[in-house]
Amino acid sequence: MNRRTFLSAAWAAAAQAQSTPPPNILFIMADDLGYGDLGCYGQKHIPTPHIDKLAAGGLRFTDAYAGCTVCAPSRSVLMTGKHMGHTSIRANSGGVPLLPEDVTVAEVLRTAGYKTGCFGKWGLGDNDTTGIPTKQGFDTFYGVLHQVHAHYHYPGYLFAGENMEESPRGVGKTFTQYTNDAVVSMAEGFLRQHARQKSPFFCYLPLTIPHLELLAPREKMEQFDGKITEDGPYIDPRNHYANQLKPRTAYAAMISRMDDYVGRLMELLEKEKVADNTIVFFCSDNGSATPIWNDGGYFNSSGPLRGHKTTFYEGGIRTPMIVHWKGRIKPGVSAYPWMFQDVLPTLAELARATPPKDIDGLSIVPTLLGTGKQAQHEYLYWELPRHYPISGTFAEETPRQAVRQGKWKAVREVANGPLELYDLSNDLGERKNVAAQNPGVVAKMEAICKSARVTPRKQTQPDNWQWK
Repeated sequence: MNRRTFLSAAWAAAAQAQSTPPPNILFIMADDLGYGDLGCYGQKHIPTPHIDKLAAGGLRFTDAYAGCTVCAPSRSVLMTGKHMGHTSIRANSGGVPLLPEDVTVAEVLRTAGYKTGCFGKWGLGDNDTTGIPTKQGFDTFYGVLHQVHAHYHYPGYLFAGENMEESPRGVGKTFTQYTNDAVVSMAEGFLRQHARQKSPFFCYLPLTIPHLELLAPREKMEQFDGKITEDGPYIDPRNHYANQLKPRTAYAAMISRMDDYVGRLMELLEKEKVADNTIVFFCSDNGSATPIWNDGGYFNSSGPLRGHKTTFYEGGIRTPMIVHWKGRIKPGVSAYPWMFQDVLPTLAELARATPPKDIDGLSIVPTLLGTGKQAQHEYLYWELPRHYPISGTFAEETPRQAVRQGKWKAVREVANGPLELYDLSNDLGERKNVAAQNPGVVAKMEAICKSARVTPRKQTQPDNWQWK
């Protein structure tokens, strides 16, 4: 089914929807937040009272997974409902665009009459490409298009739709407002407008924290001054605005700032009287980057999990995931394993829209609402091909891969390397490789690694993205 045929069929199906209004959707995603970085997931040094309250009143998942172990591919899985063996973007340059034929979750929700807004870090296509949000189903966009520019929390410009909004100091200088403060304010305006117009909305809020650079507004840094034990300065190798003399303090301040945003947004939903009909998701795009900037294990950001961002061990792909819907989702903890590819069909079912047929995800609405029989994945799959940016091609090799099937987790952490095998039921930290003792399981995992993927298209981005 091509894109035009799909959208026509979806509009027809939406016209027959029930008269009871579907829920508004607020999807908040942190950037490089670790599995153990929140109080409700065991964090001891950083208070996150608003997110913890969200978890206490909703469903907290222990076995939810990101789409990939790095930013752009993970977001591509989220948007398209296709896992890393099939999704459009499999390189992490940040400027590779979604294709015109890609159908995103925003497009699906628009067929059901939703107003759609994206605020924050996009990473799925730079300006003047087919991948920008306003060409992929979003009515409104405000934030950073190319993810490399999101590494700066006071950038030279942001985009409002397809228009560059320069800093008062000019392109190449810095914004006077912290990026996340700006995008959250825009998201609040979007929520307020559509709540008052009583139109269903999908607000996608991909924040840029706590991704490097380690930087928070001065007043938030001061709240943690002297409360976090430092262990020497962190020297940012990319020479962002300044070397961070208090990296741990900055990291804690960034996460606390994010927690403040969640509190503000939940308060706004209550004030606008739409909290009862708004489902809220909170997660991270991949595992923590704290080992990359060497926090000395102080925050224990991966919790009990092995690995971190860029690895395919659990610490690189398992994400904190909280889903809250006041009065509709029964508070509790769920060990149901699911991942970003399931977001599209889940939101489609909630919105009474029709998802594309050629996706890998499945709806988890039965788990969320406690009704009906929940379908199970045969397996969960990840990969990250080695990309050669100059040629825009991929190496002819077996990529790094991971598969989870029930209690078994297979990891090919090195391209062309052997599969490691772990029994997550008694080895959550993936410390004991039992591949040699289970050759039959390894053979099944190898078969999945071959059948679950197609060769990626060339992953190219605009030549002039640096000046944009």
